[in-house]
Amino acid sequence: MTLFSSLRARSMPTASPLLLALACSPMPAEAAETAEVERDEIVVSGVRQPYRGDFALREIPQAIATIDGTVLEQNAILRLTDALDLNASVVRQNTLGGLWDSFAVRGFAGDENLPSGYLVNGFNAGRGFSGQRDVAGIERVEVLKGPAAAVLGRGEPGGSINLVTKQSQLDRTFGTAAIQYRSFDTVRAEADANLALSNKLSARIIGYAEAGDTFRDTIQQRRWGFLPSIGMALGAATRLTYDLEWTRVEVPFDRGIVVLNDNFRTVPRTRFLGEPSDGDTIARATGHQLRLQHEFNDHWSLLVGASHRDTLLTGASSDAETARARQKLYVDGHSLSRQRRTRRYTSEHSVVRAELAGEFATGTMRHRVLIGADFDTFDTDQFFTRYRGPAVSPTTSDQAGYVLDLRNPVYGRYTPPTTIPTTNRRDVQRAIGVYLQDQITLTDRLQIRIGGRYDDFLLEVEDRLAKVTGRRKRGRFSPQAGIVYQLSGPLSLYAAYGEGFRANIGADVAGKVFDPETTKSIEAGLKVSAMGGRLTGTLAVFQLAKSNVLATDTLNPGFSVAIGKARSRGVELDVNGTLPGGIDVLLSYAYTDAEARSRVLDPSFSFQIKPGDPLINIPNHNLNVQAAKHFTLGGRRAMMGTGIQHVGARSGETGTDFKLPPHTLFRVFGQVELIEHLELFGSVSNLFDAHWYANSYSPVWVQPGAPRTATVGLRASF
Repeated sequence: MTLFSSLRARSMPTASPLLLALACSPMPAEAAETAEVERDEIVVSGVRQPYRGDFALREIPQAIATIDGTVLEQNAILRLTDALDLNASVVRQNTLGGLWDSFAVRGFAGDENLPSGYLVNGFNAGRGFSGQRDVAGIERVEVLKGPAAAVLGRGEPGGSINLVTKQSQLDRTFGTAAIQYRSFDTVRAEADANLALSNKLSARIIGYAEAGDTFRDTIQQRRWGFLPSIGMALGAATRLTYDLEWTRVEVPFDRGIVVLNDNFRTVPRTRFLGEPSDGDTIARATGHQLRLQHEFNDHWSLLVGASHRDTLLTGASSDAETARARQKLYVDGHSLSRQRRTRRYTSEHSVVRAELAGEFATGTMRHRVLIGADFDTFDTDQFFTRYRGPAVSPTTSDQAGYVLDLRNPVYGRYTPPTTIPTTNRRDVQRAIGVYLQDQITLTDRLQIRIGGRYDDFLLEVEDRLAKVTGRRKRGRFSPQAGIVYQLSGPLSLYAAYGEGFRANIGADVAGKVFDPETTKSIEAGLKVSAMGGRLTGTLAVFQLAKSNVLATDTLNPGFSVAIGKARSRGVELDVNGTLPGGIDVLLSYAYTDAEARSRVLDPSFSFQIKPGDPLINIPNHNLNVQAAKHFTLGGRRAMMGTGIQHVGARSGETGTDFKLPPHTLFRVFGQVELIEHLELFGSVSNLFDAHWYANSYSPVWVQPGAPRTATVGLRASF
């Protein structure tokens, strides 16, 4: 179930909050649907989600999981990367030294050299170089699993992440402000205020600022953001919403630690292997969204919207050399040869869309349709310079190798070497798509969904260094089909099939423009809604297949290689809701078997991928479970909770046997009301201070996870 537009009679109070119908909310989904009101006149009081329509969870032939803002707040989560850990179908991928969000859904990650895209209020608006996304301003995170390309279009077959932001609410004034202190001397302040400027105009002002150290030596970070939302009622049946995203991240580029001969204690997890004098890498983002929603009547509505986002990433770094022939570490076991690099990456992303949603009947059959079109343009400009030392030999000096001694690092030992441009490229993607979806109710128990989308896209690559250009133009139809059968009131079965594609932006190290990925996806499952909808769950099995798949070119960072085909299959279980006794529970488990299905051999570097090789950073087993209990303490509201996350062993480098070990992390969290409108909150993550590793690119680029981290803060509300 999704965020939808509630319709109220003019005779009812006009002060109406943004109505949320969450896919896995303790609130009964059907109760939100079937509430009967007199509808003398249509009044828009909420904001629809595009590409979704109005369906109860049990009616959707797709697995959907929701991580709502309350759960994020309880766990004191600050980053999208940490929020996605709460769903087992999503796992971490290479984060470009901590400077972007990258994740895989159901085993497939997309292009590892360009950030994984996510949706923002239904817009394809998460691409670019904006730093890791903060959760400030996020109402909830939706994990839309499985085949959805027939409506969403360009995206991963494993699923899509949709961020539903906090929208301005008409005719209401409320807000919160919080300050917190976290381990490693990190201080953060944030505020969220919804102001009713009139009964038809409101502004929601959201902002945050954060600064402090980290568990990594010499690494400090600063972040801030301003995320206002303006809402306006243009008559009773029309609403206009504008959102602004203005953020900045300043943090040194950090590739993590090295692992020599599978020894994960080669260096302490705190040791920084770059150069503090490189300074911060700075990521900036400015984004705009404008959405117009109009309700024609009880059955038909129109959404029209536009989005534009600019990002800029600049900075320098000193990174461990990945090529064995150039890496002195493999000779003496302690001298780390490094590269010197600078980056200037920019992106512009614009989307325009329109969607008509409605329903009608033909005889005894009910049709609920979505008809839409969108235009998407995404430009990236990458300027990258690098210094690489020579191949290791008895005469190679430490200065030439830009070496750092792992046993006793002395920063600033050498003047940073002069870099030369190795990438100066502009990639342009233009795509236009049209789609149609019809969900037909055949009987009281049986529904079918059919649909399709046609995309026409153009990809151009301009390599300024080689003075060559490449161009790909394609058209693609992506069909979908699904079926839902209601076994009983609380139980329903579903199955779905879909095809899709995703344009592979860029070219390989030789300048060849990649063909687009093509995908085929199938899933089936059981959905349950128990205890009047207070507890919901989905059990699903799936299989996904991709062709023209890219993987990271380990020996040429910043480039990709084509590995042909890949397959992912598995089983998932998601449960969310409230048990008797008022205990809130969240359980998510995934078994994922993701592997290459083609053989690739680079004779120059002996880079080899074989059929059956696991895809990088994808564990077979992933589990997250938590429980929280609300109670009173001295007459004041309080809450205590605990959670466990287990991530299995996984590949740490494409085409080799290097693996990251499994880890299990425990966390506790709580809140207590001190006085009316003021609460104390706190959390401890990685309670038992386990050594764990978030992701890996190669044995010399392994990201260590944070040690035990405590948070305490105060939150006021009005």
